[in-house]
Amino acid sequence: MAEGRLWAIREATSRSIRSVPELAGGTKVMEAFGSNTFNADAMKQKLPKAVNQSLQETIRRGTKLDHSIANEVAHAVKEWALAKGATHFCHWFQPQTGLTAEKHDAFLTFDDEGRPMERFSGAQLIQSEPDASSFPSGGMRTTFEARGYTAWDPSSPIFIVDGPNGKTLCVPSVFISYHGDALDNKTPLLRSMEHLSERALGVLRLFGNTESTRVVPTLGPEQEYFLIDRAFYALRPDLVAAGRTLVGAKPPKGQELEDHYFGSIKDRILAYMQEMENELYKLGIPIKTRHNEVAPSQYEMAPIFEEANVASDHNQIVMETMSRVARRHGLALLLHEKPFAGINGSGKHCNWSLMDSEGRNLLEPGATPEENLQFLVILMAVLKGVHERAGLLRAAIASAGNDHRLGRRERRAGRPRWRGSASACASCPRSPATTPIATGRRPSPSPGTSSSSGRSRRRRPSRRRSRS
Repeated sequence: MAEGRLWAIREATSRSIRSVPELAGGTKVMEAFGSNTFNADAMKQKLPKAVNQSLQETIRRGTKLDHSIANEVAHAVKEWALAKGATHFCHWFQPQTGLTAEKHDAFLTFDDEGRPMERFSGAQLIQSEPDASSFPSGGMRTTFEARGYTAWDPSSPIFIVDGPNGKTLCVPSVFISYHGDALDNKTPLLRSMEHLSERALGVLRLFGNTESTRVVPTLGPEQEYFLIDRAFYALRPDLVAAGRTLVGAKPPKGQELEDHYFGSIKDRILAYMQEMENELYKLGIPIKTRHNEVAPSQYEMAPIFEEANVASDHNQIVMETMSRVARRHGLALLLHEKPFAGINGSGKHCNWSLMDSEGRNLLEPGATPEENLQFLVILMAVLKGVHERAGLLRAAIASAGNDHRLGRRERRAGRPRWRGSASACASCPRSPATTPIATGRRPSPSPGTSSSSGRSRRRRPSRRRSRS
């Protein structure tokens, strides 16, 4: 083990800072931003005017896609992708695995005379049929009922991923069963957004708002993460297998001084951040903030808010891109919520709001919030929903890693720190999930107490002498 650590130290200290030639003069954000996405500008250039207007109406209003324009849209997407160097396409979706999924197909096909050609039809754009038997389905379907469908989600931009030796066109999609049951995480989100829009519009109509046609939730998910050298990472089988440490000694210095927070970013880490941000800018992801976090080797990035569906897709792309770029710099990216004991874990804080189709923030209090009746009504509706659906919200974030972080294991300067009383691990002693108040049980008497008439009284010690 000592020899391995000495090897890791030599490896880590001998690494040079990676330099990317295209970034040598700095990132030209406006040129790079969205260059690998089939965005509004690309649609305007590649699509006939009437087709573009119909597609934009679908994206802005959330209306049903006109299937008659599918072939023209698919042809424009194909020509755009081929010009970018793409050779394959895939429906990119989010099954219930916590990861993304994709099946690549080449544009290559043959005409009636056997000559090779590149083709991408409207049917291929709108729908695909991957084998769904090996994806989680909540026990709804048996293995032999393997049919599953991916369907294009026009509200999320089509994008191109740069691979080591080529490029792939990715079509954001939902994943459903033959009868329309959700087999992914995107479908329930889209359905809930539609339901929220209907209810919120009803409230706006009460206040005389007849202009808004849609209300969408907006989201800006912050992303905390750890970076460690791959040599040290390779020495830890627990980090490699579980994404977190399972054994080990406390380091001589942790985060007691909190000197890492907002500290000067070291050159090697800054080089990683700059390359990673450039990759994300190409994909149209509006990264805004970067800084050192509280724990040693912990960092954070945050985007500008977007429509919740797009922001959710972008966060999946962010995590995949972060990991891919980290390997280029000889670093290992840790996204586990609690990779190390005794120091802070990593959160994904979600900055959430509601916005109407005119771009107005419905949770903006204004200069006189106490007189802004519409704001107060919507705020109270949100609070009531959170109060009545607290269990569902709790279940939505319940994962092994997150419960481990929030179950009295999040620490600052050696002291326990709670991140919300509703987020405690139910198995932890005296956590909010197991207190008598939370469970509705009457407190059981502690040793040496008696409970009568609902009150607990301390028993006085007996003064009688024990008989010999």
